[in-house]
Amino acid sequence: MIARAVLCPSPPLLARELTGRALVLPELRDACAAAAARLVKADSDVVAVVGAGEATATWDADGRLDVPAYAPSSGQATDRAVGTPGLPLALGLGAMLVDNAGYAGPRTLQAVGEDEPPRSCLRLGESLAAAAPRVGLLIVGDGSARRGPSAPGHFDERAMPFDAEVARAICAGDMAALAAIDPALARELMATGRPALQVLAGALGIAPESGPPSAEILYADDPFGVAYLVAVFEPA
Repeated sequence: MIARAVLCPSPPLLARELTGRALVLPELRDACAAAAARLVKADSDVVAVVGAGEATATWDADGRLDVPAYAPSSGQATDRAVGTPGLPLALGLGAMLVDNAGYAGPRTLQAVGEDEPPRSCLRLGESLAAAAPRVGLLIVGDGSARRGPSAPGHFDERAMPFDAEVARAICAGDMAALAAIDPALARELMATGRPALQVLAGALGIAPESGPPSAEILYADDPFGVAYLVAVFEPA
């Protein structure tokens, strides 16, 4: 079962090596660090990190973020990772967050494909939740990336209500609403975290008998026109 779950976004700037001494979004970094620390304190048998990837697959648990691949001097970013070629950015950042929180126990690095259907995402979440008596779950994913003229996808008037509904569902512990996110709309809005959010819904249960999970939002903003949320979930 899920002992505790955490949601963090996946901007490369979370890796301090990529920004040097510059203080870039310290509030976001601090919120992610605090969330990861609380995840580690849940006394889990295993920590599962879930994030977007080209395809749904389980990666080598020893994989880590290949920081030079995302450094400005390296040219176009790639998805290389030390020890695990192709480790997706979201998983690399998730591994970094739990490492920095002092976690050294068993872990699972699970990528979920952008086009993975909601039903498959829900089943994957259920499977991860059943993997051990106590599972710590770190979901790494972004909201829409079309929240302004300088956003990666430029402005789309649907982005604000889309992200507002996701935030409402998270605050209310409404996993059914997360499960119902439209994959086509999410893709158009460049909301890469959609599959991972639906894995979260499956892991925490759409309609658990004990009631919905409680959630605490540690950060919610849209720097660079991308919606970032940091939240901690406690199962009922």
